[in-house]
Amino acid sequence: MRFGEDLRVRVVVAGSSGLIGTSLVAHLRAAGHEVLRLVRRTPAAPDERGWDPPAGRIDDGTFDGVDAVVNLNGAGIADRPWSGARKQLLRDSRNVPTEVLAGAVADHGVRSLLNQSGINYYGDTGSRVVDETAPAGAGFLADVCRDWEAATAPAAKAGARVVLLRSAAVLSPRGGILGRLRPLFSLMLGGRIGTGQQAFPWISLDDQVGATRFLLEHPEVSGPVNLAGPEPATNAEFTAALADVLRRPAPLAVPSFALKAVLGQMAEEMVLTGPLAVPAVLQQHGYQFRHVSVREALAAALER
Repeated sequence: MRFGEDLRVRVVVAGSSGLIGTSLVAHLRAAGHEVLRLVRRTPAAPDERGWDPPAGRIDDGTFDGVDAVVNLNGAGIADRPWSGARKQLLRDSRNVPTEVLAGAVADHGVRSLLNQSGINYYGDTGSRVVDETAPAGAGFLADVCRDWEAATAPAAKAGARVVLLRSAAVLSPRGGILGRLRPLFSLMLGGRIGTGQQAFPWISLDDQVGATRFLLEHPEVSGPVNLAGPEPATNAEFTAALADVLRRPAPLAVPSFALKAVLGQMAEEMVLTGPLAVPAVLQQHGYQFRHVSVREALAAALER
């Protein structure tokens, strides 16, 4: 069954204050859906409900009449270097909230759980194009994504529809990776990384939230879904497109050894390698991308 345009869906969103969550909440409400936001403080608005993931606590009544839960929780992967403590935080900030929400979905009979994951599930695929049928890859990020997705098991066992949102780097005018790169390119300090031939999986913010709404409204879709642009790009292609949109040259090339020396394993897994992933499930089910190429996505984000 597909939700009709006149049917309002009641959705609980966890992680609603972040870059994606803020846009998603506004997008769902504009489409006529009712959104409740989970907050880790005392609720201060009618649409807020309190929760404490480490304690396994969610306010009573939060899931009354709720049709779906969208979980966007997780500490920033690229916010700081990966010390041992940071790696543990990256795991805990994903697994613990997911376990709590999956249990709540199971206990309260919620029909759908849309759970954030990452495109790095596939590890480094080189020039090999992968879709949702590909197995998990190797490396820290692939392990994080695999465990993150496994934490949804209680919901699936209870019969809920579980959608695993394997998201690529989100191109947004309000921060994220472009918030870091735009100043460098504006000062003509931007350039490709290493050889530039490594995959750079991407998706526009418009399509990130649009695809999430699409999946919410299409209950026939379940399992892993790649939230990535339909035309994969390499790092060199992304760099050239960003320089073109900003009308700045990008003459520099950052050597691989320099990044490894500064960022260590983070550089190896996030910048110097990547999965060449395509959104096969979205395309098979008829989702229409607003931004097909990386240049279109960058222009939409930076020329507003």
